[in-house]
Amino acid sequence: MEETQRQKKIGGILQQDLAEVLQKAATDGGLRGVIISVSKVNVTTDLSIAKVYLSIFPNKDGKELLKGIRSNTPLIRHELAQRTKNQLRRMPNLEFFIDDSLEYIEGIEKSLKGEDNPIKNETLLDKRKKK
Repeated sequence: MEETQRQKKIGGILQQDLAEVLQKAATDGGLRGVIISVSKVNVTTDLSIAKVYLSIFPNKDGKELLKGIRSNTPLIRHELAQRTKNQLRRMPNLEFFIDDSLEYIEGIEKSLKGEDNPIKNETLLDKRKKK
């Protein structure tokens, strides 16, 4: 189903403010060299839930940071509500997910270039052929 104009507008507002809040929290928390960006925000039609997709660099810290972000969701939601109080009547509930589309694209590119051979043992192909 197509997103309405209102959903897109609210998603854009949340995306911009969330990026600022999360990056500020990361630098204040002592995480140097970690970049958190909000790649997409999908808002449900009733505007009650916002699914937030995060890109975290470096990737190895992603799962730990996501756990920390999810545990601090009420604080993040409150900070967002303060920033958007003149634009939104009610703040949607936030659900955070890791956006792994860049890793997926990188894997496909490596496979196409032949750098990452999906078949390590090429002798298996001969065994699998029907006689």
